[in-house]
Amino acid sequence: MIDPSARIEAGAAIGQNVSIGLYCTVGPHVTIGDGCRLIAHVNLTGHTNVGARTVIHPFASLGSPPQSVHYRGGATRLVVGADCDIRENVTMNTGTEDGGGVTQVGDHCFLMVGAHVGHDCKVGNNVVFANNTVLGGHVSVGDHVVFGGGAAVRQFVRIGDGAMIVGLSGVRADVIPWGTVQGPLANLVGLNVIGMRRRGFAKADIHRYRDAYRALFFGDGEFRARLERVAANDGKDAQVRKMIDFIRAGTRPLTMAIKRGEADEDA
Repeated sequence: MIDPSARIEAGAAIGQNVSIGLYCTVGPHVTIGDGCRLIAHVNLTGHTNVGARTVIHPFASLGSPPQSVHYRGGATRLVVGADCDIRENVTMNTGTEDGGGVTQVGDHCFLMVGAHVGHDCKVGNNVVFANNTVLGGHVSVGDHVVFGGGAAVRQFVRIGDGAMIVGLSGVRADVIPWGTVQGPLANLVGLNVIGMRRRGFAKADIHRYRDAYRALFFGDGEFRARLERVAANDGKDAQVRKMIDFIRAGTRPLTMAIKRGEADEDA
C-alpha cells in the first residue's frame, strides 16, 4: 500500500494497513499509526507521531521545524491524535526546547485547507479548524472548539472548551469555555449555545451558565469582585466552576464581553 514514487527513509515506523500515496515523503523519525492514509504529496518530517486512522491530504506538511528564532535545533516533537482529517496545505510545526518541546493535536480533529498549528500548541479533541485558521506558538485549545475561516490566534492565548471563534476574528486574549468571540480585535459577544446543545447540555444547565456569564461580565462592581460573587453563588454548577477555574488560572488578559441582543444568547 506504498506507492513506488513515495520516499520512506530508514527508521520510519509504519503501522499496519497504512496507505501512502504518490510522491509522499516520510522522514526517519516519523511514526504512522495503523490504518492511516497519506493521499499524495504529503510531507512528514521531524520527530512526528501520527495517530491511527488519520487521513492526510495533498501538500500537507507536518513536523517541520518551529518558526521561532529561539529554536536551537533540538529533537522536539509533533504528536497528532487518532481519527483526524487533515486537508490540503495544512502545516504543523514541532515544539521548541523552551516551550516544552511538544506540539500536540488531539483525536478527531478536522483541519481544513491551509490551517496552521504553531510550535508548542496544545489542541484538544474534536476541534474544527475552518480554512486558513492559524495558531501562533504556545496556544492552548480545549475540546470541541470551532474556528471559523481565516481566524488567527496570537501566541500564548488559551481557548476554553466549546468556544466558537467566528471567521476572520483576531484572538488576542484568553476565551472562556463556551464563549463566542468575533471581530478583527475579537470581543466576547455571547455564548456558543448551539454547541452546548449539541454536547447534550440540558436547557436548565444552559440557563444557569448564561446567568453566571451575565453576572460575571455585566454585573455591578469591579470584575474581580464579580468573579468572587459568581463563584460563591453559582460555583457548585460544574460548568460555571470550570469557567471560574479557567479565569483564575490565567496569567494573561481575558477577552471581555460586549453587550449584544438577547438572540445571541437565546437558550
